Amino acid sequence: MAKTKDISRRIKSINNTKKITKAMEMVAAVKMRKAVEAVLATRTYSNLSWELILNLAKMSQLNGSATHPLLVKRTKAKKVAIILITSNRGLCGSLNASVIMKAKESLEKHHIIDNQEVENSFILIGKKGEIFYNYKGAKVIAEFPKADIITSTEEIIPVAKLVIEDYLASKYDKVFLAYTDFINPAKQVPRVKQLLPVDIESEDKYLGVVGKSAQVGVTKEFIEYKEEKHLHSGKYVHEYTFEPNPQEVLDMIIPRLIEIQLYQALLESTASEHSARMTAMHQATESANDMVNELTLFYNKARQAGITAEIAEISAGANALAEV
Repeated sequence: MAKTKDISRRIKSINNTKKITKAMEMVAAVKMRKAVEAVLATRTYSNLSWELILNLAKMSQLNGSATHPLLVKRTKAKKVAIILITSNRGLCGSLNASVIMKAKESLEKHHIIDNQEVENSFILIGKKGEIFYNYKGAKVIAEFPKADIITSTEEIIPVAKLVIEDYLASKYDKVFLAYTDFINPAKQVPRVKQLLPVDIESEDKYLGVVGKSAQVGVTKEFIEYKEEKHLHSGKYVHEYTFEPNPQEVLDMIIPRLIEIQLYQALLESTASEHSARMTAMHQATESANDMVNELTLFYNKARQAGITAEIAEISAGANALAEV
């Protein structure tokens, strides 16, 4: 009888846990819908703004005008900074572990260049990135809070300002951005993108472009077509008139571009976080259902065995009395 009580107590405990995971799944689903709407609303602007700055930079080079310092490649990258975006809480599957592992791979890749050790620094957004406080070969220089729902670019401006000022002051030679790219509620991909200097020849240019999808708004093929038309054909090189001059236009627009890229990466990571948490809680709820069904079967078997044993004892006692 004690065995059935233990099984019944365990079933009750799992049912209570299932209520919690189901509630967390529903909350994450609501947050995910808002986050995905924000991602899709800004993804087109973010990617086409990047295409615009590449166009301006290319035109600047073709016209022989002065190059903006944020576009100049430095010969040796002795100091590398990585902006790492993680979540504040767990219960979102392998989301944080994946982006942290991606950041570690990038760190190891740039640890030694030309037999010289590279100084690696981290700028953290989200509490789960605090693991790098104790990671050998890395130094955390700043940590910024991360909201559950991103509402405006004001939340990313302090990060952008710090990064741009430190880069111009030669505290870093390269700046990378490690975040999680939202593809769909069931799939999120960790990425490391070079943020500074703005690399015109980079193969991994855009944020949130995952292929042909009506929900994305802008496909990689579309951006490549626009880039081929405007950057490589040379047809529109002299189509623009800069006021007051190209250099001042770049001085104004490039910092805004960096802010938009950081903002979009933050939106992508937020949508990925809530999607991963919704999926993880859904799987936890399904696992709880399976455990309850399995334990209910064990409970019924144990209860039936107990009833059978009691009947056998009663029958044995009755037989013994009959013989007397």
